Amino acid sequence: MAFPSATTPISLKGRALRLLSGREHSRVELERKLAVFEETPGELAQALDELQAKGFINEQRVLDSVLYRRAGKLGASRIRLELQSKGLDPSAVLDAVAGLQATELDRAREVWRKKFGSPPVDAAARAKQQRFLLARGFSSDAVRRVVAGSDDDC
Repeated sequence: MAFPSATTPISLKGRALRLLSGREHSRVELERKLAVFEETPGELAQALDELQAKGFINEQRVLDSVLYRRAGKLGASRIRLELQSKGLDPSAVLDAVAGLQATELDRAREVWRKKFGSPPVDAAARAKQQRFLLARGFSSDAVRRVVAGSDDDC
């Protein structure tokens, strides 16, 4: 079996498979990353069509992967932005985000507990905790309730 030498160029399909071996990528992401390596027009689209037909590119797996990796750390709005940037189907993104919003308060409370663990002692500490959770993409209502120590559910 011959291995490619350092001077042998890697095909577009090979580059795509190398990216996909690390994590799930959407078709839009692969197009963005591999466009600079395309030598003839249509070559990249053909390679990605073949990979998609064989099941190597799957938008539902990308969606599930992002939700699995990020839901424990980020709020629904940050995850929505990340999914949209990957070029996923807007209706699938909305469905996924709707599911996340049901658990937003609990997830925000857990992130807050890991980072801070105790209620703020003054206004500066309260503002710091709120900024932290807002930057993570949690809703302002969930942030307010978590920092205030409110135990009632949304």
